[in-house]
Amino acid sequence: MSANPSEYRPEYRIGIDLGGTKIEVAALDRTGTERLRRRIPTPKGYDASVAAIAELVRSAERELGAATTVGIGIPGVISPATGLVKNSNSIALNGHPFDRDISEALAREVRVENDANCFALSEATDGAGSGAHCVFGVIIGTGCGGGIVIDGRVLRGRHHIAGEWGHTPLPWPRPEELPGTTCWCGHANCLETYISGTGLARDCDGPEALDASCIPARAAAGEEKAIAALARHADRLARALAVIINIIDPDVVVLGGGLSNMEHLYRDVPPLLARYVFSDFVQTPVVKNRHGDSSGVRGAAWLWPAPRD
Repeated sequence: MSANPSEYRPEYRIGIDLGGTKIEVAALDRTGTERLRRRIPTPKGYDASVAAIAELVRSAERELGAATTVGIGIPGVISPATGLVKNSNSIALNGHPFDRDISEALAREVRVENDANCFALSEATDGAGSGAHCVFGVIIGTGCGGGIVIDGRVLRGRHHIAGEWGHTPLPWPRPEELPGTTCWCGHANCLETYISGTGLARDCDGPEALDASCIPARAAAGEEKAIAALARHADRLARALAVIINIIDPDVVVLGGGLSNMEHLYRDVPPLLARYVFSDFVQTPVVKNRHGDSSGVRGAAWLWPAPRD
């Protein structure tokens, strides 16, 4: 088994999704078909996480009987200035040269990318954005993030923060929306505090609320408070996406994360875009992801191009 992926043509690509509570690994074959999947709890501590990932890869390769390429999606990014992880809500990663450490542990090059970028890449490669020139992938769950893929390649940007959409201000704020809530990043009025699942829950049920999953059912049952909260949320999401459309004009917006299962978003948000986008017509599709919870790990695998015969 060669230590350098450029020296062999692997039959499989391994993707890993490193989260705060679990580490997931999947192996894709040449056609993108999943051949293996495993999940373990995320160990406490940085060194333990690196060791666990390395063992997951070695175990997967033993089971597959073949060498693989390895891509990993992480919360946060590798800073081009320091080579260390920054902006991760999994704080054990911050300040460490994760890509170098995991490459050393596996004795090969390992590609590491932001988890929202991996989601966008997965959906652009063989998901809901397949075939599109420019895909904006959105993750709206506990937090809020985004990734940009152009012609099948992740757009990282000079500082590796392209797509960090959740930490920009809510556009066109209304008087009742100000001064806004202070975000964990230290700024006030961040999109994440409005359009994440946590933001929706707090808007509907007060500052101590955290879970938005039941709000659509409550709205469907006629609860006026829930109906109003979903309407505000759809309008805020439309405003937020309008800024993205004004700047990069993507061919498609793909929603991921827990709130992507709220079907009203696909009905209510697209008609609202015309109020805010600087265009005489707006046809940007806003669609649900194809791969669900698998998108992150699949996108990590796709950080290596598909082998060609």
